[in-house]
Amino acid sequence: MTQHPIVHVEIPTTDREASGKFYSELFGWQVQQHPEMNYATFAADGGPGGGFSMADGQMANIGEIKVYVSTSDIEETLERANSLGAQTLVGKTEIPGNGFFAFFKDPFGNAIGLFSM
Repeated sequence: MTQHPIVHVEIPTTDREASGKFYSELFGWQVQQHPEMNYATFAADGGPGGGFSMADGQMANIGEIKVYVSTSDIEETLERANSLGAQTLVGKTEIPGNGFFAFFKDPFGNAIGLFSM
């Protein structure tokens, strides 16, 4: 079986610039703002990086931190997850210039992200 490490952590926020400043000052994370996407990314030494997503009340809600798991085949992973009782929330979607993502809800109600190059 291939490895499926956690590769990205998403922290919802109502202010990506303030969140970036807070975590940069608290933990020394390197934060890069992406105003064209209304998003910020962070790099954390020794762990997966991530981003600050804008809380929208749908896919990003305050208090609901999301993890993204690496997979070489998003469609196959979604199919397997669904066969085990999960439900696809967002099918394979391109992140221009960065790869692809998808979301499923596990049988216990948690939204989990998938990522592939």
